[in-house]
Amino acid sequence: MIIETPSRLHLTLLDLNGSLGRIDGGVGLTLKKPCLILEMKHKGSGIDVEFNNFQNLSKDTLNDYEEKIRTSAHLMMEHLQLNGEGYKFIVHENFPSHSGLGSGTQLSLATGELISDSTGNKMEVPQIAHIVGRGGTSGIGVASFDKGGFIIDGGHHHGEKTTFLPSSASEASPPPIIARYDFPDDWKVVLVIPNIMKNVSGTKEVNIFQKYCPIPLREVQQLSHLILMKMMPAVLEKDLDAFGETVNTIQSVGFKKIENQLQKPLIAEIITILRDAGAPGVGMSSFGPTIYAITDSPKDIVSAAHDALDEVGGNIIETTAQNYGATKR
Repeated sequence: MIIETPSRLHLTLLDLNGSLGRIDGGVGLTLKKPCLILEMKHKGSGIDVEFNNFQNLSKDTLNDYEEKIRTSAHLMMEHLQLNGEGYKFIVHENFPSHSGLGSGTQLSLATGELISDSTGNKMEVPQIAHIVGRGGTSGIGVASFDKGGFIIDGGHHHGEKTTFLPSSASEASPPPIIARYDFPDDWKVVLVIPNIMKNVSGTKEVNIFQKYCPIPLREVQQLSHLILMKMMPAVLEKDLDAFGETVNTIQSVGFKKIENQLQKPLIAEIITILRDAGAPGVGMSSFGPTIYAITDSPKDIVSAAHDALDEVGGNIIETTAQNYGATKR
C-alpha cells in the first residue's frame, strides 16, 4: 500500500489574541510539489523504516523521518490495540523537515492512515490527526492531507486550548475548517528554500508564543478584515493582484510580523528580491525558511531566486496548488 501526500504553505495564523473565546485560526495552501510518497508492508513484528534515496538525505532528515514514522505508528497501533503486528515503511519521496512546508504532519498522517486502512478500521483524517498528535495549533496541514486547496480554519475554543502554543506543544484536536476553495490552476508558486538552519523550533518556538502573545486586538482585526474582504474574494474571482497584495501586507501584521522579525536578514532580502522581480505576492511559510512567490509568469522569479541563493545555496521548486488531498494506490 502506497500513499502520496501534498505539502502545504502556512500563510498566517489569524487570532493570537483570543478575546472572542477562540485562539489560533489559520490560512494555508496545499501544494503538488514537493510531495511525500510512503509505502507500507506487513512484516513479522516491530517497525522498520527504509529510504530508497538515503544517500542523498542528511542524517538529520533521516533521523527526523524515522522518529516521526515510529512515533505515529506506535500511537496508531496502541489506539487500535494491534499487539504483535509489524510494519515496514519505505520512504520513496520526501521533502525537507523543519522548512515550513509541513512535512511532519504529512508524514504522521500518512503513517496513521496506512495502518488504519490496512486493518479495515477506516477513520476520518481529523481523528487520525488527533491520535498521532497533529493539528494542535493549525488545521492547515491536516486539511491539506484530507481535502487540498486553499484553506481557512477556525482555531480552537478556550475550553479545549487555554494558552498560546505551537502545534509541537499542543494536545488540542484539529480545528474546524470554515472555508475551503479550489485555488486557480494557472497561478504558479515558486518556492525558495535557502540553505540555512531554521531559526525557530522546539523550546524556542514555545517561548516565542508565550512572549509575544496575546497579539494586539487591532492587528487581529486588521488581518481578519484583509482575509475576509480581500484574500478570499481574490481566490474566488481569480484576482491575482489582489491576492498578492494581501500576501505582501500580512507579512507585517499580527503574528506573521513576529515570525518575520525573528528571521535572519537573508529572508527579508530574498522576499524583496522576488517582489522586485515582479512577483505579485511573496511571503514566508510558517516560521520558514521557505519563501513562496505567487505569480502567473514564473520565469523571471526563478531567475531572481537563483541570484538570491548564489552565496548560500538552496532549492528552488516550481509548483502549483493541489485541489485534492492525499492519494493511495
